[in-house]
Amino acid sequence: MAAAAAATRAVRLLLSSSRRLHASASEGAATAREAHRSFIHTAAVVHPDAVIGQDVSIGPFCTVGASARIGDACQLHAGSHVMGDTELGERCVVSTGAILGADIPGKTIIGENNVIGHHAAIGVKCQDLKYKSGDECFLQIGNNNEIREYCSIHRSSKSCDRTVIGDNNLIMGSCHIAHDCSIGNNNIFANNTLFAGHVVVEDCTRTAGAVVVHQFCHIGSFSFLGGGAVVAQDVPRYMMVAGDRAELRGLNLEGLKRNGFSDQEEHETALSETPVSYMVESIRMSFGQGRRGICKFRNWNR
Repeated sequence: MAAAAAATRAVRLLLSSSRRLHASASEGAATAREAHRSFIHTAAVVHPDAVIGQDVSIGPFCTVGASARIGDACQLHAGSHVMGDTELGERCVVSTGAILGADIPGKTIIGENNVIGHHAAIGVKCQDLKYKSGDECFLQIGNNNEIREYCSIHRSSKSCDRTVIGDNNLIMGSCHIAHDCSIGNNNIFANNTLFAGHVVVEDCTRTAGAVVVHQFCHIGSFSFLGGGAVVAQDVPRYMMVAGDRAELRGLNLEGLKRNGFSDQEEHETALSETPVSYMVESIRMSFGQGRRGICKFRNWNR
C-alpha cells in the first residue's frame, strides 16, 4: 500500500511539473508573438485584405488599401496613405501626408530602407496626355533612398515601360521625376530639380538647386548640373554644365575627387584611353537615332 501511494504521489508531481512547463512555454510564445505584433492606431483605416508585416507601426488617420503589402518594421506616420497595388519593403519610413501608389491599373514597388518625406506623392498617375485611362503603369524604387518632402515621382505612361529609381539616392525637397524616367544609383538631386519624361540619369551625378532637364535627355555618370541650369541636350559622363541653355564647362574635377578619383585618375580621365573611351561612348550614343545630341561647349571666361 505504501509503495502504491508513493507511486501515485510521484505521478501527480510529474503531471504538475509538466503543466507548469507547458504554461511557461505558452507564456514565452505569447511574449514572442507580442514582441512581433504590429501597432495599428484605432483611427487608422486598414483594409482587411492588406498584408501587414511584423513590427509595423501605422499611425492615426493613415489609410492602407486592399492590395497594399507593408513589409516588416515599416513606420507609417500620421496621415500617410498607401493606395492601389503597392508593395513597401522592410524598414521603410513614410512621413506625414505622403501618398504611395494610386487606385489605377499597374503597380508601385518600393524596396527596403527607404524614407519618404512629408507630403511626397510617389507612384501616382503620370501627367502625360498620351496616357490612356485603364492602361497599366509601373514604378519601381530600389533600396536605401531618401526622398524628401513634397517630391513627386510618377508611374510610367505605358504598360510596356516603367519609371525606375535605383539605390542610395538622395532626392531633396520638391523634386519631380516624371513618367518613364530611369534613375541609377548614388545620385544627389538638390531642391526643385525637375526631370521631364523619359530622362535617363546614370550613377553618381549631382545637381544644384532649381535644375530643369528636358524630356528624353541623358545625364552621364559623375556629371554635375549647375544651379538653375536648363538642360535641353545630353550631358556626357564626367562633365559639368551650367546656364540657360546649359553649356559644357569642362570636367567635373571636384566631383571626381569627391567620388574617390585621385589626382592621377583625374588627369587620366582627360588623357588616357579607358576613361576617354567611356566619355566618347557617351557622346557617340547621344547622336544616335531619337537622341538630342550633347550640350554645347563654352569656356568659363566668356
